Amino acid sequence: MTSASGFDLEAHAEPFDSPVQYMQRTREYYLRLGFDNPYRWSHYRDVPFAPLKKPLSKSHVTFALTAAPFQPDKGDQGPGAAYNSAAKFYKVYAGDTSGDHDLRISHIGYDRKHTSAVDQRCWNPLEQLRLAAKDGRIGELGPRFYGVPTNRSQATTIATDAPEIVQRCLDDRIDAVLLVPNCPVCHQSVSITARHLEAAGIATVVMGCAKDIVEHAGVPRFLFNDFPLGNGAGKPNDVASQRDTLTAALRLLEAAPGPRTTVQNPIRWSESADWKNDHLNLDRMSAEEVARRRADVDRQKEIARQVRVEAGLAKKAG
Repeated sequence: MTSASGFDLEAHAEPFDSPVQYMQRTREYYLRLGFDNPYRWSHYRDVPFAPLKKPLSKSHVTFALTAAPFQPDKGDQGPGAAYNSAAKFYKVYAGDTSGDHDLRISHIGYDRKHTSAVDQRCWNPLEQLRLAAKDGRIGELGPRFYGVPTNRSQATTIATDAPEIVQRCLDDRIDAVLLVPNCPVCHQSVSITARHLEAAGIATVVMGCAKDIVEHAGVPRFLFNDFPLGNGAGKPNDVASQRDTLTAALRLLEAAPGPRTTVQNPIRWSESADWKNDHLNLDRMSAEEVARRRADVDRQKEIARQVRVEAGLAKKAG
């Protein structure tokens, strides 16, 4: 089956052990919807690397994620909710790790067909990090975790968001940070943030599902979870997978020999790999669904722009 722009989707269907090509899929998707200005993804040749300064059992560890605090006045943000730009955030936020938090992902493009965002532990490793601190696997859980804005503007992430997270981590005397993205652009935002943290001497691991985006940007350590987007910290309602995923990330913190170290989580999402062929694949959608998505893109952009205006940010959302 050949798309309108000549890309043979069936010929490029990913086999079981081949990661989804999110950059290529995103380009094809928006071209077919009529947008002829393909996004330019972040790419770096050189990658900073900060080894742990002390044993992990004595290190202060925290995490950063792209989930948003629940906002009751911003529409449906529950499991299975449609893409909701009104729930976006454009400024770094912090949360107290001693408390519990309602953090949701309706504002970003995770895989809504093969997962429903029913279990927040899939993108929030707080519970497992608390257990790791209790068991002595890490020295101490930092006092705060951080929200990384999903910003299509790489310049804003580089100039504003990443430096703010670095400073907050330095203030909290953090030794290592786990970063959990959800959508494709989320993976870019946390990759840029990881680079800044490492340049400041703070070790990091990105726990994500979009291998091509993270490796294209260039990060020190990457735990690749071959799961649908939205499950960077483990499978839903599967505590064992969440525990094992965190364990793999902590091992990578200790064992990575240098920058650009990628380790694949051995856990499989399912026995079938067909889910990999659904993401942004317009040939698997009805004509009505394609038309709806085309109309929705500009509507969601305008909603996001209004959110930025309300947040006091003049620059338009891309």
